[in-house]
Amino acid sequence: MIRWRMNLSYFHFRKPRHQQHYLTLKPFTFQNPHLYFTKFINTSIEFSQNPQPTTTLSKLTTQKINFYSTPTIISCSKLLSKCTASKSLAPGMEIHAHVIKFGFSQDPKIRNYLVNLYSKCQLFGYARKLLDISTEPDLVSWSALISGYSHNGFFQETILAYYEMHLLGIKCNEFAFPSVLKACTVTKDLVVGKQVHGIVVVTGFDSDEFVANSLVILYAKCGGFGDARRLFDAIPDRSVVSWNALFSCYVHSDMHGEAVSLFHGMVLSGTRPNEFSLSSMINVCTGLEDSVQGRKTHGYLIKLGYDSDPFSANALVDMYAKVGILEDASSVFDEIAKPDVVSWNAIIAGCVLHEYHHRALDLFRGMNKSGMCPNMFTLSSALKACAGMALRELGRQLHSGLIKMDMGSDSFLGVGLIDMYSKCNSMDDARLVFKLMPERDMIAWNAVISGHSQNEEDEEAASLFLLMHTEGIGFNQTTLSTVLKSIAALQASYICKQIHALSLKSGFELDNYVVNSLIDTYGKCGHVEDATRVFKESPVVDLVLFTSLVTAYAQNGQGEEALRLYLEMQDRGIKPDSFVCSSLLNACASLSVYEQGKQVHVHILKFGFMSDSFAGDSLVNMYAKCGSIDDANCAFSIIPVRGIVSWSAMIGGLAQHGYGKEALQLFKQMLKDGVPPNHITLVSVLCACNHAGLVAEAKHYFNSMKNLFGIEPMQEHYACMIDLLGRAGKLEAAMELVNKMPFQANALVWGALLGAARIHKNIDLGELAAEMLLALEPEKSGTQVLLANIYASVGMWDKVARVRRLMKDGKVKKEPGMSWLEVKDKVYTFIVGDRSHSRSKEIYAKLDELSDLLKKAGYVPTVEIDLHDVERSEKEQLLYHHSEKLAVAFGLITTPPGAPIRVKKNLRICFDCHTVFKFISKIVSREIIVRDNNRFHHFRYGLCSCGDYW
Repeated sequence: MIRWRMNLSYFHFRKPRHQQHYLTLKPFTFQNPHLYFTKFINTSIEFSQNPQPTTTLSKLTTQKINFYSTPTIISCSKLLSKCTASKSLAPGMEIHAHVIKFGFSQDPKIRNYLVNLYSKCQLFGYARKLLDISTEPDLVSWSALISGYSHNGFFQETILAYYEMHLLGIKCNEFAFPSVLKACTVTKDLVVGKQVHGIVVVTGFDSDEFVANSLVILYAKCGGFGDARRLFDAIPDRSVVSWNALFSCYVHSDMHGEAVSLFHGMVLSGTRPNEFSLSSMINVCTGLEDSVQGRKTHGYLIKLGYDSDPFSANALVDMYAKVGILEDASSVFDEIAKPDVVSWNAIIAGCVLHEYHHRALDLFRGMNKSGMCPNMFTLSSALKACAGMALRELGRQLHSGLIKMDMGSDSFLGVGLIDMYSKCNSMDDARLVFKLMPERDMIAWNAVISGHSQNEEDEEAASLFLLMHTEGIGFNQTTLSTVLKSIAALQASYICKQIHALSLKSGFELDNYVVNSLIDTYGKCGHVEDATRVFKESPVVDLVLFTSLVTAYAQNGQGEEALRLYLEMQDRGIKPDSFVCSSLLNACASLSVYEQGKQVHVHILKFGFMSDSFAGDSLVNMYAKCGSIDDANCAFSIIPVRGIVSWSAMIGGLAQHGYGKEALQLFKQMLKDGVPPNHITLVSVLCACNHAGLVAEAKHYFNSMKNLFGIEPMQEHYACMIDLLGRAGKLEAAMELVNKMPFQANALVWGALLGAARIHKNIDLGELAAEMLLALEPEKSGTQVLLANIYASVGMWDKVARVRRLMKDGKVKKEPGMSWLEVKDKVYTFIVGDRSHSRSKEIYAKLDELSDLLKKAGYVPTVEIDLHDVERSEKEQLLYHHSEKLAVAFGLITTPPGAPIRVKKNLRICFDCHTVFKFISKIVSREIIVRDNNRFHHFRYGLCSCGDYW
């Protein structure tokens, strides 16, 4: 005898279900004690607990039973059978009363019908009472009870009932085993399931298809797909039900590849798929986003005549919509005779997913006109469409409708409302919805934090996260990544460190989503070392992490490290994407390394990223900042869809290179193409006017920013205008504009005034601007250096000495002039008077050679700009050793004849160097391109592109 050994330890705290469901069976009483079966038994719908009577019940409703003698067991059995089939409890209990009265209670067949009836109607107490008073245990009655427990969701009770039946020595059959195995499947109790499996094998029911299917589902749902497949393969005659059993398990576990293989195997075996097989296969194609296989499955549906099946049709609409073939989705939808709410939801959600928001709202209106009532999923999609189109008023109408439908407090829709209001820039409404939610879960908190972050209300986002953590609400990687984005915008590195610690404590240090956000935040806060450490400590380093760190290096002026990291990425065999290439181009732009930028361009061509807007915009920016405006223009011309970033980059590049009129012409073309400018574009336009001395044009655009483009002038725009007016000698107008500013002038504005004072040797303005700058930026040496230059230009050497003394006493060190030159993929650095270069002798020999040629050409050193208190000859020597002159000399001895020399400098080029390079460009017939901290200078044939207006 097989011993039943079931682990019941987890049931120790509960009473057996038969005790919980045990109800005392009270005797029935009747108004007429002489009531016989001659009375018509009316089992109409009003006595039934089933709201939708079956055909059997309908027949029973019109049937009249008339007994002229004592009723028989057969007649009672027939009536109980019909009551059980239709779950007609009241008539069944009436018949039960007659069964008791006429002494049929001990009849096994009658008892089985009654147990089955009460089990199906969830009166388990009555069913157990009938079993307990039975003199002989009956397999059919126990099977009925077990089946009733299972079908009504009492799965632990199912297992306990089977355990009792087994202890009574009653062997299970092919009808009870599937119910018990289903209970083990739902409760994920594979241990008990394996014990039942053993009994199935011993009793010989493993060859039964229904039992075998239940075993396949048990193992698959508990993660044992290998065992499930072996059991499936052992089924001798597999029907479509067997195939569907394993197939559905694969689908539910997102094992789409295995599901496709199994479907093909079913077709090859000659088994005809049914509508369930095909609708499941369509769901697989949806998960794989495989429209080709989806169309083939659609063909099967039509061929086999299941295309009118509503479940299959809905699955088709959903599949076509989610893979983005909305025309086919609409075609299938239009062919559905009576689309239900699932049909409407599928087509509307698909439109929203692919950002066809207007179409989604049109469908939503059509659904309302058809009389179909939307559910929470429909309304969620409609809210997303409103969010996508920023239709706040329509969103408010939907919100009002939700309140009328008593769905306003639903948490799922509440999150949708928060998201809609957030994307419509209405955070007050979003916070109100959040506040009124009866239960605010983690998803709701994430939604409102994300809303503040999206609307650049970063302090509120950070404060909400603190409140969320204080209240004990859990958080996930989405929460951390969202709040880290706000921390990056605030550049609050100390909070970033705290969140980093929290992520370590909570176990998110291995989550790439969080790690990527930490690297990005540390980078934007200027803590590149911390970003690098997080990168190195990550166990899995992928393309996203490489991109984040490359971007961090590029943003913090560590372009060489960014390029080195890219080489490491290539060594690991990680294929780049357009984003990392864009970051690399920005690194090349910051270093002004033209040759390496061209190599990145080659990679972009190689990997097919030329059509990507990020890569295209970065190419324009890189070439412009590396001194090749012609290459920038070529890159700009092949961008397929030019957005505001593309136009701004090209206009800014032309402005930096001194092509003011060309920049304004391009700006007009942008407006003609229907692209509205942003504040960055207008800064570039004003800079173009500034570098070209176009005062009237600048005034026009500055004064019309608000009226024409709806953009209020910011500090940058005022700084450009003040710098322009100052350079043009309109110092009074510049000061008047400073006084009219709606906010306090920042360092940009006072720096522009100080520069104007230097050009026009205005002592009073220079002293005022310097005083304000020293209050705003006391640590910067450039202010005092410029002020000393102003004093020196008018011969006030005592004040020059006083400024230099103040710098010495305040331990303010003048920023040394530095220049960079790229030769054969290597960047060389030069400092004024530097002799540490390995080829210093050649460099200084070249300078001596150039000195003789310059004197013959008529060059006279501008010694007035040198503030050192030394003889003229020594001043001339110091001027010859400026860093940019060293770089140009090195370029002349290391680059091929005729090749352009590209130099980058950290400070503004001095007047003497500017004059020298004009002469050198003519003497050696070379183009010299200098990028200082303000603009580009192209020296050709003795002239500069700036027209000496700089």
